[in-house]
Amino acid sequence: MQKVLISDNISSRCVEILKNAGLEVDVSTGLKPEELKSVIGEYSGLVIRSATKVTADLIDAAENLKVIGRAGSGLDNVDKAAASKKGIVVMNTPGGNTVTTAEHAIAMMFAAARKIAQANASMSSGKWEKKKFMGIELFNKTLGIIGLGKIGGEVAKRAQGLGMNVIAYDPFLSQERAAEMGIAKGAISEIMKRADFITVHTPLTAETRGLFNKESLKTCKKGVVLINCARGGIINEKDLLEALNSGQVGAAALDVFEVEPPVGNPLVGHENVVCTPHLGASTEEAQENVAVAVAEQIVDYLVYGTIRNAVNFPSIPADQVATLQPWINLADLMGSFTSQLFEDGITELTVEYRGDVAALNCQPITIAAIKGLLNPILLETVNFVNAPFIAKERGIEVKETKSKDSGDFQSLIVLKVKSATKERSVEGTLFSKKDPRIVRIDRYPVEILPEGPMLVMQNNDMPGVIGNIGTTLGNAGINIARMHFGRESAGGKALSVVNIDSPATDAVLEQIRTLPNILLVKAITV
Repeated sequence: MQKVLISDNISSRCVEILKNAGLEVDVSTGLKPEELKSVIGEYSGLVIRSATKVTADLIDAAENLKVIGRAGSGLDNVDKAAASKKGIVVMNTPGGNTVTTAEHAIAMMFAAARKIAQANASMSSGKWEKKKFMGIELFNKTLGIIGLGKIGGEVAKRAQGLGMNVIAYDPFLSQERAAEMGIAKGAISEIMKRADFITVHTPLTAETRGLFNKESLKTCKKGVVLINCARGGIINEKDLLEALNSGQVGAAALDVFEVEPPVGNPLVGHENVVCTPHLGASTEEAQENVAVAVAEQIVDYLVYGTIRNAVNFPSIPADQVATLQPWINLADLMGSFTSQLFEDGITELTVEYRGDVAALNCQPITIAAIKGLLNPILLETVNFVNAPFIAKERGIEVKETKSKDSGDFQSLIVLKVKSATKERSVEGTLFSKKDPRIVRIDRYPVEILPEGPMLVMQNNDMPGVIGNIGTTLGNAGINIARMHFGRESAGGKALSVVNIDSPATDAVLEQIRTLPNILLVKAITV
């Protein structure tokens, strides 16, 4: 009999569904990492929430593990790359907490606008300070939403019901879709200038980390109210504190923090800040929904061999996973890399299969490329089930072509992305039938291991460029893992890609941009 371990607190309905399907279930919450590592080898399935950290070390010890199920959407606590390499399916439960999180963002906005928490604390201490807690109305105010996925969309509906004017930024939001929703479309810079309230609903990526910082906060309307129920780190907390103290930011409502729990964080307890301990998805209804969903998905896979809502595998029969998985992994990585490299709204994606790979069932690979393309810029969970639908909804046309000719490689995948004015291509293949490599970016031949934080730089092919880059990173304490170079011709344009052990800060990126012969710098994490 296959065994499933539940290592975090979850609704009893999850246990009931798993047992009714004939699976043996153990519930052991609060295990220390070494304790979990010592027992994980017994189990085919692992059910978690946010407390359990599924590290590469733990996955290495999971000799029989087939599936990891997250009761919720966030998977920051799972090493998905390590799981993919070992053939372990990682599932989550998208949509189960969409309404709950949207409602919490609205509740936090009300609390910040009317100083509800502060007034309650004052009255609890026996005071009656009516004048001290003068608030502001939401009616007829402008709400800026950064990230108009499922949660952002639900927030927009509720804000409109309150009589607010909504302006939103989303890289895939078309003017037509915005008009249908009755909202205005604007750039992030425009939202910061116009909005009375700003709520963020994006993932934490290299592009969104520190999105609200000292410089960007200065461009906001004075007295703006910020709400973050998405991910800690999108708002630079040190810079937010300064802006609150100066009055540039009128109030903030924070459900997430750079470090959780935020012990000693001066924002907690600040007179103009409302804080909650990551409660976005914490309602009885949401927890019941995700518990039932994750149990049913694990039963489908372990009992019937059907994969649903996996973030690292499409819905394919279990006996095809071993053949397709390396190509799926490559396409996913290429999609993520391409998305972060591109600097415009994508309207078209073409996936070309050349050589032996063209003979495979390529549909799951194409879906993986779409998923990878969308994931870095959307807060909502993009998986192998919903990726094609999200792409269609956001106006991205997806094409697929096949060819026997693969040039210098036995097999090759080519991703081409277009906007109204730009086009880029990224080519990739497998080394030793399993190791992903990017072998060309536009017209530049390269050999890149798509792994971890990277810097992609376009430069003039002149002496000293490599040395200057290395010196700048070294001075910043950033170690270089690998360096790759490609050029058109001697003395022409060149492309440099550097794998680094830790992400580069905005300050370091700015230093590199000012180096001689550097034309473009992009920070990418896959």
